[in-house]
Amino acid sequence: MSEDHPSLLDGAIWPPENTKLFGHGDAEAFLAQSYRSGKGHHALLMEGPSGIGKATLAFRFANHVLSHPDPSSAPEFLADPDPNSSVSRQITSGASHNLLHLARPVDEKTGKVKSAITVDEVRRAGRFFSQTSGTGNWRIVIIDPADDMNRSAANAILKILEEPPKRALFLLISHAPGKLLPTIRSRCLPLKLSPLGDEALHSALAHLGVEGDPALLASANGSVGEALKLVNYGGGEIISAYNEVLSLQGPSARKAMHRLADALTGKDNDTIFDFFSTHIGDDLMGRAKAAAMAGEVVQAERLSRLHSDIMERLTVSDAYNLDRKQTILGILGDIKQPGP
Repeated sequence: MSEDHPSLLDGAIWPPENTKLFGHGDAEAFLAQSYRSGKGHHALLMEGPSGIGKATLAFRFANHVLSHPDPSSAPEFLADPDPNSSVSRQITSGASHNLLHLARPVDEKTGKVKSAITVDEVRRAGRFFSQTSGTGNWRIVIIDPADDMNRSAANAILKILEEPPKRALFLLISHAPGKLLPTIRSRCLPLKLSPLGDEALHSALAHLGVEGDPALLASANGSVGEALKLVNYGGGEIISAYNEVLSLQGPSARKAMHRLADALTGKDNDTIFDFFSTHIGDDLMGRAKAAAMAGEVVQAERLSRLHSDIMERLTVSDAYNLDRKQTILGILGDIKQPGP
């Protein structure tokens, strides 16, 4: 993690500073053409799995708009941002008066990123618009990700979306749009981004100077973020340990469960814990789909219910700061329970 950006993965480039984007040419073309037409929507909901480049695309588009404030004369494509331009320097330094980036704030007491985007953060958007209302410039708000807004924050942003200021543009990033208020989704134009293909993923990782075993990177599911966790955070070893737990029985299984739980719950292991949480969710849903395709309806339903229950337990554990090791041991025990 970066000291300047606590949520940034090791090996990643902070999205405002990233001059390259891979695998989303169609989305870039749509944004450029929509803006050039002068009929672009005031709120875009950029949907897709975590770590595929949604935030980089949002800042890339913001740079395009602020660099070409007259839509009719804007280029027909999104060029790589020029890091030496005044717009880029202002964006990367966080000094732009026309761009506001809302994300989970850092707790001043603990130094850690808070669990939600709060209403106080969203109120910054109200002040942002009031302070820039007379400039005539485009004013852009990036919410990254919008899924992290708590209820009060979501309701506050909804009020602004219902009556947006002139020349205002909202770019909402979402890993799981189903978590957003339906009223927020209804006021946004969805822009769905897909996981990266193999070539785009390897190009993106090469841009970061990251190499990895192709067999290992297959577990990244087209996400640069997941690939970084596999390579730089020991995600591959965690998957192997999880598979070992599933394959063993009796005392050997219990020992393997404790080893895995210890590895996941050490100091400053939030990233790998989140990686594991995502992995077991994907694993259970994959097994549920496979069972359904094989006609094993009862097993598919059991795995689907187990997935929902485990995801809820992980959410509760995080919200109430429960003992992570006991949570993991309980979850692993339930996963190993034989099906009906």
